[in-house]
Amino acid sequence: MGRLNKSHLIEAAVWFSIVVIFFAYSFEFNQPIEIYKFGATGWPRVVVLLLLLATAGNLYYQFVHGSAVQPGRVGVADGNDSDADYSNPSTLIKMLAVLLTPFIFAWLLKPVGIYFGAPFFIAAIIWLFGERRWRSILITTVLIYFIFLLMFVVLLNAPLPQGNVSPFYDYSGWILKINTLIQELW
Repeated sequence: MGRLNKSHLIEAAVWFSIVVIFFAYSFEFNQPIEIYKFGATGWPRVVVLLLLLATAGNLYYQFVHGSAVQPGRVGVADGNDSDADYSNPSTLIKMLAVLLTPFIFAWLLKPVGIYFGAPFFIAAIIWLFGERRWRSILITTVLIYFIFLLMFVVLLNAPLPQGNVSPFYDYSGWILKINTLIQELW
């Protein structure tokens, strides 16, 4: 089996399982949308397909190259794979915070909406990954949020959760009004 080891196969099995579960779940909300010919599951299935391709590509790469350290690869060094001390409670708290933040964000999507919540989520993740310079966090958050809005709102015109609590819903409405004005310019 090439240079695959047990951990490579377990990792691939987990990712393939996620792909299968997400694809199967996509049939739960498969509804036609009059402005989008692929329906409600079009983009989610594209993302699932990309995840499948990434998993297959990673498995093939590990089959050919194994886990050998490659010279010139960023972030990889000889020796110990991890300098993190998992016996330290603060490391575990940081790791749990990074893992739970997307779930908290997803839970808040219904009341807050993605238009208002996304910048805070982006900034929180950047901060949790260790960036402490507020100027860098702010600039990166604004840049990512702008690209996000440009892709999903302006180019794809994708319906995103707007929130249902008054100030957040009003902000989402404002973003959508700006999108309408931009769309009318084209």
